[in-house]
Amino acid sequence: MGVFENFDLLSVGITVAATLLLGVSVYFSDRMSLTNRMFFGFSLFTACWGVVNYFSYQFSDPGLTLLLLRGILFFAVLQAFFLYEFFSVFPNKKRTFSIAHNYVLVPIVSTTAILTLTPYVFSGIVGSVVAGQVAIVQKGIALPIFGAVATGLVLRALYVLFKKLKHSEGETRRATYTVLIGTAITFALIIFFNLVMATVFTNPRYIPFSALFVFPFVAFAAYAIMRQHLFNVKVIATSALVFLLSITSFGEIVTSHTGALILFKTGIFVLVLVFGINLIRSVIQEVEQREKIQKLAKELEETNKRQETLIHFIGHEVKGFLTKAEGAFASLTDGDFGQLPEELKPFVERSFAETRQGVGSVEDILKASNIKKGTVAYAKEPFDLKALVTEAVEKAKIAAAQKGLALTLVADDASYQMTGDRAQINDHVLRNLIDNAINYTPSGSIVVSLAHENGKVVFAVKDSGIGITDEDKQRLFTEGGHGKDSQTINVHSTGYGLYIAKQITEAMGGTIRAESEGAGRGSTFIAEFPAG
Repeated sequence: MGVFENFDLLSVGITVAATLLLGVSVYFSDRMSLTNRMFFGFSLFTACWGVVNYFSYQFSDPGLTLLLLRGILFFAVLQAFFLYEFFSVFPNKKRTFSIAHNYVLVPIVSTTAILTLTPYVFSGIVGSVVAGQVAIVQKGIALPIFGAVATGLVLRALYVLFKKLKHSEGETRRATYTVLIGTAITFALIIFFNLVMATVFTNPRYIPFSALFVFPFVAFAAYAIMRQHLFNVKVIATSALVFLLSITSFGEIVTSHTGALILFKTGIFVLVLVFGINLIRSVIQEVEQREKIQKLAKELEETNKRQETLIHFIGHEVKGFLTKAEGAFASLTDGDFGQLPEELKPFVERSFAETRQGVGSVEDILKASNIKKGTVAYAKEPFDLKALVTEAVEKAKIAAAQKGLALTLVADDASYQMTGDRAQINDHVLRNLIDNAINYTPSGSIVVSLAHENGKVVFAVKDSGIGITDEDKQRLFTEGGHGKDSQTINVHSTGYGLYIAKQITEAMGGTIRAESEGAGRGSTFIAEFPAG
C-alpha cells in the first residue's frame, strides 16, 4: 500500500490536523474574542466533516454508510452556520446578536441539522455499497430544505464579507481581503471538482478530497486573525512544529499494511494531536502571562513617574514653607526681633530644631527623586577626605554627648587625598552614616575610622547600637527602605538617607556596605572610594 494509493487519506489527515491546530491556536490566543470562538467552531466542524466524508466510502455496510452520509450533511449545516457567524463578527471581539438571529436563524439551523440525520433527507442506498467507492443515495423529501439552508448561509456569509470589505479600511480591510482570497480559492476548488466534475463530467473521484479544498479558506482566515491581533511568533512556530509532527505520524498510518498496525499508529497520531494542542495552549498562556506582566510593568512605570512628579512638586512646596518657618525661628533665636522671654526660648529653640529636621527630610526626598531622574550634577575635584571626616566628627560630638555616647576618630597621619564631590560626600555620606550611628545607638560608643586598603580610601563607622538583622539588610540602601523597627527608634527617618549615600558613593566610583552580627550587636557601615 503506497502513499499515492491513499492520497485521499493523506489529504484528510493533513487538512484535519492543520484545521484543528489553526482553530485551537486562534481560539486560545484570545478566548474572549467572539471572532476567535466562531472561527474555532468552523474549524472544529470542518475537521469533523472531513473525517466523516472520508469514512463515508470506506465501508461496504449499507446501514453504516447511510449513517455516515447523513453525518456529512449534519456537519455541513453546522459548518455553513459557523462560516456565516464568523463572517458576521469578523474582526470584532464582541457583538450583540439580534432577536431574529437568536429566535429565528438558530432554531432553523438546529432543526435542519437534526433533520439531516433522519430518512427525510437521505432515505436509503441505491444499489450495492462497495468499499472505496462513493455510494449512490436515495434522496428524501426534506433534502431541498438542507440545500436551501446550507446554500443560504453560505451566500449570506459571502454577502456580509463583501459588504465589510467595501466599508472597511486600513488593517481591517487588509484582513478582510485576505479572508476573501481564501474563500474564493476554496469555493473555486469545490465548484470545479465537486460540482462541475461530478455532475457535468460524471466524475465523482474528487469528492473524497473535499476536506482538502476547505484548507485554503482556513489557512487564509487564520492568517488574517493573526495579523489582526498581532499573533505571537512563538505561538506560530509552536503550531507549525506540532503540525509537522502530526503529519509525520499520520504518514505512518498511510504507509501501514495491516489493520492492527493502522490502529496502533492512528492512536499515536491522536496522541500527538492532543499533546500538540495542549502544548499550543500552554505556550499561548505563557505568552499571555508575559504580555500581562509587561503591560503591568509599563503601567507601574508610568504610575511611578507620575508619583515622582507629584512628590517633587509637593516636596518643593513644603520645603518652601518650612524654609520660611526655619528663617523665622532662626531670627527669633538670634534676637533679631529683640530679647525673647525666658518662657518662650525652649519653645522657639525646639520649633527651630524640628523645622530644620523637617527641611532635612524634605531635602532627602527631593534629592532621591533627582538622583533617580538623573538630574543631579556632581562637581568632582581633589580634596583631603581626612579633613572632611574630622570636621564631620567634631560637629557630631555635641549630639553624641547629649545621648552619653563616646564618639572617637581613628586615623593615621597619612594623606587621604581623593577626587569627588566634596559637598555631596560630606552632606550625604559622612554625616549620614555618623548621624545614623548616633540615632540608632541607645548607649555605648561610636568609632569613626579612616584607612588605606588596596588603593582605596576606606571610611567606616562602627557602633554598639541596635544592630541589623538579615531581613533588614535586604532593605538597606533601597529607596525609602526601613529596618523592621527603625522608625520606633528614629521617628524622623525617611528611609532615603542610605539610598542617597549609596547613589553618591557609586557615582564617585566607590562602594558602600553594612556589616552586623545581628540584632543588638551593633553595626558597621563602610564606604570605599578610589584614592588619589
